[in-house]
Amino acid sequence: MVITPDTQAALDILRVWPEDFKWYLIPIFALVIYIYFSEIERGNWNRVFAGLAFWGMDWLNEIANALILAFTQESALWTCGGETGFLIFVGLNIEISLMFAMAGIAFAKVLPEDRNLKFFGIIPNRWGLAIGNAVFCVFVELILNYAGGLLWHYSFWNNPLFGFQYILSWIPIVIFGYLHFMVVCFWVHDMKSQKKQIIVVSVIYAIAICAVILFGVIFKVPYF
Repeated sequence: MVITPDTQAALDILRVWPEDFKWYLIPIFALVIYIYFSEIERGNWNRVFAGLAFWGMDWLNEIANALILAFTQESALWTCGGETGFLIFVGLNIEISLMFAMAGIAFAKVLPEDRNLKFFGIIPNRWGLAIGNAVFCVFVELILNYAGGLLWHYSFWNNPLFGFQYILSWIPIVIFGYLHFMVVCFWVHDMKSQKKQIIVVSVIYAIAICAVILFGVIFKVPYF
């Protein structure tokens, strides 16, 4: 296999600080802090843990994406294109990561208090919102792909923005790209025990940290 040009372009700047520091990162980081502290101030710990769980799931996804590149030596499922303040993995830049840090709280905010409420009397609200939010996120990804921000190499992942004849092939992106984020986020949000929330979130981040150490330090995989 030969590494694709888009992948090589990403590897060339992987974890290399650009010569011109991107100052916009500071206010975005401050916004993340403000959002979390606002929820903590109001005692909305369910949203805080939901947000952290959502962010943690993205880290696991990005690690898996980097491993796909490591094993195929061709391309990850998705690769970041365009300029960035810092590229963490080939498919994750710092801007995307900060966005995901906020997104989980945003999605948790729209959850109805009544967990048993059903949309149209038949759709459980948690599953309805999880699927709906995942589809929305995929639509945003399609726009980013069209704009050259997210690059897809493999045919089953790379379809035209408005090629609705390809809707069925979007299903893997919905499921493996975002649906499990939403499910874990809402699951953690609805836990009645704060201890369980802490345990689940801690396990997510422990797996992510161990994976980076295992593949980056022990096996010296160059993409970690």
